[in-house]
Amino acid sequence: MARPHRLQAEDCFYHITSRGDDRKKIFLHGTDYGKFLEYVITAKERFKFYLHAYCLMDNHYHLFLETTQANLSQIMHYINGAYTIYYNVKRKRCGHLFQGRFKSILVEQDAYFSELTRYMHLNPVRAKIVVNPSDYPWSSYNAYRQSKNDGIIDINRVKQFLSMDLRQYRGFVEDVKDCPDPLKNVYAGFILGGARFIKDKLNQLRDEVESKDFAHKRAVKNIVELREVINAVAAYFKLDSEQICKSNKRPMTAKKVALYLLRRKTGLTNAQIGVSFGMKLAAVSKAALSFERQMAENKGLKKMVEHISSKVEV
Repeated sequence: MARPHRLQAEDCFYHITSRGDDRKKIFLHGTDYGKFLEYVITAKERFKFYLHAYCLMDNHYHLFLETTQANLSQIMHYINGAYTIYYNVKRKRCGHLFQGRFKSILVEQDAYFSELTRYMHLNPVRAKIVVNPSDYPWSSYNAYRQSKNDGIIDINRVKQFLSMDLRQYRGFVEDVKDCPDPLKNVYAGFILGGARFIKDKLNQLRDEVESKDFAHKRAVKNIVELREVINAVAAYFKLDSEQICKSNKRPMTAKKVALYLLRRKTGLTNAQIGVSFGMKLAAVSKAALSFERQMAENKGLKKMVEHISSKVEV
């Protein structure tokens, strides 16, 4: 049975959830929550989206994001994939961590922004983990409450869409005794909004599915991004681009830099990157994550990568 097509478009708001396989815990310690948020920050840099709210629970998470490109699946493939590898390596396990595909709901922000973020921020209260949402460290509520950029959500962007100021929002969240669930109003399992919004998005979905050149345009963009990164790395190391892709001789610093930057700066999936380097999907992920650890321990290496990255125009 074919997977249903997701509506992926620019300037769309999505509520994202993903659960642990068989509802098992995906976060066991504070370091796990922190690592997941690191991958979210990296994804923001790489895929150019805004994050309006988040709440991480022990066996699932909620994200409320706004795209600037038609790349939702790539965003979530990166976040869930990177975190799964981290989790499996740390615990010496293999296999799936998340239960099936992530769930995405397209949201009409004018009507539901405040209600949806409140619902997310009250998750730990409903679960009886804390009495006050400000006592829970793994949500964006305190960034709202303190009106500051926590390095994860885009608080100035949030202010543009809330139907009230942040002081009023605090009362809107904390003074409510029975928070209604806005997700009960989801239409067809993936759209939350008024009748006009739903009709427009269904038409947009139909046009996207029927478009003959949709996949072609995406493929062309991927090829351009790939060449930009590899050419920048080749120029720095004074190598031929073919040498970088095909060489297995050590040291493979140039190849590792290319893999890292392709994951960081482009919308390419690990599988797409792997085709160009003759590597399997998992090998691409492990090589890039291993290189991240090397950079964390070597300031000179990190400075070199930042220099090459500045030459890449994607």
